Amino acid sequence: MKNFLIFPLVLLFYASNMEYAENLSNSQASNSKQKINYSEATIGLQGAWTSSETNEIGDDITITTIVMDGYLAETFYNKKTNEFVKTFGGYWTVKDSVFSLTQEFSSSDSSSVGKTRDLIFDLKGDTITFKGSDKIWTRIDDGQKGDLNGAWLISGRERDGDMLRRSPGDRKTMKILSGSRFQWIAYNTATGKFSGTGGGTYTAKKGTYTEHIEFFSRDNSRVGASLSFQYEVKENEWHHRGLSSKEKPIYEIWSPRIMPQKEP
Repeated sequence: MKNFLIFPLVLLFYASNMEYAENLSNSQASNSKQKINYSEATIGLQGAWTSSETNEIGDDITITTIVMDGYLAETFYNKKTNEFVKTFGGYWTVKDSVFSLTQEFSSSDSSSVGKTRDLIFDLKGDTITFKGSDKIWTRIDDGQKGDLNGAWLISGRERDGDMLRRSPGDRKTMKILSGSRFQWIAYNTATGKFSGTGGGTYTAKKGTYTEHIEFFSRDNSRVGASLSFQYEVKENEWHHRGLSSKEKPIYEIWSPRIMPQKEP
């Protein structure tokens, strides 16, 4: 296995978990979302990271990883062809120099869901390396700016004028946002079934949230499009209104993810 996949493929297997929540200060203080009380090393990992690899025909494959609020999503995609390659992720913790990830979803290997391993890492400023590999990961942002950065689960959707609330369960639709990048993922933690994902960069300013799509597993013709929505964070929830990629009105409510207390 090629060692340049170190962040994606090593993290594909590595995990542990715990629950902890606390408001993050400074730029996030105005947001009432629950935040995690991080150690210094964990704070250093927060945000978005990038690396790359070369596929069998010589194309560069971009790899982006969002690491926020105890959750991680990593995606491989081809900017030249707009092809989505794969994604995986789950929840993570750090102890000393050991990074752990419990895999919750994978588009390419459902049998990896729930598996656990650890990896020794070295964080120096805006780069990360992992023991046993010379691959270097570079920071995109530190995840500390914005109203919406963090991990969210959909908890409500309007249908025929009624808001239908949804309790947490095996079927999940998650959005994870750093300071500049977003990704949504639909999956089932009980069966390992992966349903779809999309992501790219975003802005959230003065009540307007805009997504700029860089990958979309279901339809790569959407790559390059931008979608704008109205947003508001109130009573610890993200209210999201606008038109979907199919030009249909949507009104959704997203709630912050809470780390599980026990291993699945």
